[in-house]
Amino acid sequence: MRLARRPVVNALVVLGFAGALAWPATGSATQSVGTAAQIAWVRSAASRFVTAELDGDGESACAVLTKPQRGEVGGRTCAQRWDARSAKLRHTPGARAALHKDLVEVAHAPVVVHGDVATIDVGTPLMSGSDKLLWTENCWMVEG
Repeated sequence: MRLARRPVVNALVVLGFAGALAWPATGSATQSVGTAAQIAWVRSAASRFVTAELDGDGESACAVLTKPQRGEVGGRTCAQRWDARSAKLRHTPGARAALHKDLVEVAHAPVVVHGDVATIDVGTPLMSGSDKLLWTENCWMVEG
């Protein structure tokens, strides 16, 4: 499903970006596809998300999620849900090491951009089994 573009609401966005261009996929999983700026933005969003999980910073994690994921659920804000999720995750044996590994992998993982959708190929999915990011709200956001 394609999400409609929305006005800028994310304080993380400093630079304007004309929008993602469509790029054909290549057969190689080791190469990134897209412009250098697109690839850098995807890596930055993924890095901010993983760092927020490591730091137990639900507010920063939510800042990288798409709007539908940031809403209140069961009387709990997005930040409250992610603070609880991150605390549980960080106390799971091996989880911190896996997050540190993901953070290192993000810097080198292949990124493939197709229009308004991008994927980053890290060893552990960023969220809910997905490594997909969407160009929405004038920035790249993690979609679960």
